[in-house]
Amino acid sequence: MKATAAEKANGRTLAAEPDRQAFLLLRTVFTIAPVVFGLDKFTNILADWTVYLAPVATSVLPLPAQTIMYTVGGVEIIAGILVAARPRIGSLVVAAWLLGIIINLLILGSFYDVALRDFGLLVGALALNRLATARSH
Repeated sequence: MKATAAEKANGRTLAAEPDRQAFLLLRTVFTIAPVVFGLDKFTNILADWTVYLAPVATSVLPLPAQTIMYTVGGVEIIAGILVAARPRIGSLVVAAWLLGIIINLLILGSFYDVALRDFGLLVGALALNRLATARSH
């Protein structure tokens, strides 16, 4: 990739800025993944998402599990778009959302492997927040 005139004048290129690379990588992943998984809540192509929902959710919210998943999907899509538009805010929304998913899985009493994976994603979302904060100053 060729450096732009402005980058040459500043002596900076994307390759010389690992923090910028990390920011762009995390921003891209935390934009695409929530949107894709959110859309799949409406189609259930990747998974039957209702099996990941703790029964207490349907007892607290008097709605069918699939209806709750439609809401979850909508929130995930909005969170992904928010990461693209406002990564400092969107990354915190995604981190909070992942914490909610982890708590749901722990209450469910299974899928501990998914909960652990989502914990790693939560840490990645917080790292994106720190990089976005540093870039804004």
